[in-house]
Amino acid sequence: MTPPIPGQRDDYFRILHVCTGNVCRSPMAERLTRHELTQRLGGGASGIIVESAGTWGHEGAPMEAHAATVLAEYAADPSGFLGRELLDDHVIDADLVLTATRDHRAQVISMGHAAGLRTFTLKEFTRLVRAIDPTTLPEGSVTERARSLVRAAAALRGWLLAPTPDADEVYDPYGAPLTFFRSIGEEIHGALDPVLTALTGVAAPTR
Repeated sequence: MTPPIPGQRDDYFRILHVCTGNVCRSPMAERLTRHELTQRLGGGASGIIVESAGTWGHEGAPMEAHAATVLAEYAADPSGFLGRELLDDHVIDADLVLTATRDHRAQVISMGHAAGLRTFTLKEFTRLVRAIDPTTLPEGSVTERARSLVRAAAALRGWLLAPTPDADEVYDPYGAPLTFFRSIGEEIHGALDPVLTALTGVAAPTR
């Protein structure tokens, strides 16, 4: 049997969230993604691996306390998180890289590994996903559907541009009060919702 190729395995789909320190934005995105996937897929969410890292990641650092508070308010689990510095292997293994800002996206792409076609800012990916007809996505395994979604989004990128340069940015709440963390958490949660609905084919449950 031919061994699996990193980043191209059929059994799992890997999502990597990237910010700067990996203690605020990307941890919130990681844990919200995991929570929302479980809400939609239950045990089927095990086929999607969600991780995060930082371009200047605080290796081994805990999540910022305000970020953990925001996650708990969404009923997502903040426990056990440790920060990571972004490494080549993280990018190689990822099927989809979602960054907080355009600068993070550029840094990931500059690492090589053919990352350009699978690296987007979170808000950019949301905008592209909204333009994709879900009936064009395969109804087989969630990993097959997810890979098809990434390819479709990459094909649209040059045609569907951001309305303003800042539209694709999620700003850094590091050092800000809890109210600002809540607003960033709301941005991330709102951007993730259509993405995860398209990726899984399952809408978020009514709360």
